[in-house]
Amino acid sequence: VQLVESGGGLVQPGGSLRLSCAASGFTFSRYHMRWYRQAPGKERELVASISSADGSTDYTDSVKGRFTISRDNAKNTVYLQMNSLKPEDTAMYYCNAFSIAFGNDYWGQGTQVIVSS
Repeated sequence: VQLVESGGGLVQPGGSLRLSCAASGFTFSRYHMRWYRQAPGKERELVASISSADGSTDYTDSVKGRFTISRDNAKNTVYLQMNSLKPEDTAMYYCNAFSIAFGNDYWGQGTQVIVSS
């Protein structure tokens, strides 16, 4: 099982980034997918999630209207489009796949996002 994040980097405030998470080794379409982030000295925070059942999405309040999570089951990939980035979005971003039915919970290694001028 692998979750490989990419797309992080350094961006100026107000800029955009698109994170990708490529999955392998499990039935991607049957797993709910989530993006978490963890800033230095802070707890890991759930940022966005997308359902395996109907593609419904949910976001933490601080990113609503700026971030969009999506998935492509044909490519076994989940995305996080991040617009209007703020310095407080700076964190390591992690991809997570979980299934209540299968009782599994998988994590990627993370990709760093730095928002700074």
